[in-house]
Amino acid sequence: MTDPAGATRFARIRARLEAAQPTSGWQGALYEFLLFGFKQGWACLFGALMLALLLATHFFYPANAPLARYDFLTIGAVTIQLAMLAFRLESWNEAKVILAFHAVGTVMELFKTAHGSWLYPEPSLLRIGDVPLFSGFMYAAVGSYIARVWRIFHFRFDHYPPRWASYALAAAIYINFFAHHWLPDIRIALFAATALLFWRTRVRFMPFRTERWMPLLIGWLLVALFIWLAENIGTFSRAWLYPGQENGWAMVHPGKLGAWYLLMIISFVLVSLVHRERGDSPEVDEVTRIPLETVTFGRIDDSKSEPDRSS
Repeated sequence: MTDPAGATRFARIRARLEAAQPTSGWQGALYEFLLFGFKQGWACLFGALMLALLLATHFFYPANAPLARYDFLTIGAVTIQLAMLAFRLESWNEAKVILAFHAVGTVMELFKTAHGSWLYPEPSLLRIGDVPLFSGFMYAAVGSYIARVWRIFHFRFDHYPPRWASYALAAAIYINFFAHHWLPDIRIALFAATALLFWRTRVRFMPFRTERWMPLLIGWLLVALFIWLAENIGTFSRAWLYPGQENGWAMVHPGKLGAWYLLMIISFVLVSLVHRERGDSPEVDEVTRIPLETVTFGRIDDSKSEPDRSS
């Protein structure tokens, strides 16, 4: 197996792992499971490093340091980004996604902190208003994960809704994050619209050599759950605080899962724009849809069809 031109460091490692010949039976299933975990961990790399930085500075950063902790976090986030590009751990397309998410997230942060939704209790110089610049990288970590996992697992979709409908839904969700402070919160209607549009949509992915599938709505829920857990780590480190956490840490309310679920949709649609530019949008994948009779228990029967792995 030869390395593709311009492949990232991870792409070369992944190619070697995928060239392995594990035995069949439970050993083969275990190898696929471990490879799935490795790929997921690599897709989460940016976010995992950011969480590690939050915890490390919470426990070990000197209280009397001349550089504020938040400013150190901002510099650290930029350093992580540059290092990932320099060592070819991330592609430039993924870096562009991170920049877009940083901008979208910072705008939301400015609005939400001004309305008391959460706060940043520590001083800093590298900030816009009440929002330290490192906060945008937390949104960027979500975008980074989705962009990377889409590419690493060769995502394709069955019954993906029209592009214009997904764009309209994402725009309505983003507007509601702001407008519900003055107008009625239409979150329930947005959940209903999401279910209506995507209830038939399946994401197909390649952990190893067998193509698997999952309902996209469930996939979003699982990712939202992990983001909620990461948010608990962030508030534990006192990187930001919700009302009621000022005098001691408390678990982030599970109701925030709904907000993260809706944010997942915005994130997913933004990343889909990048893949559309590359020519592997959901609509292109629809053309090569595998017949549903070849699908059994979340597995594509390799004896009946050969999945497209060219993406």
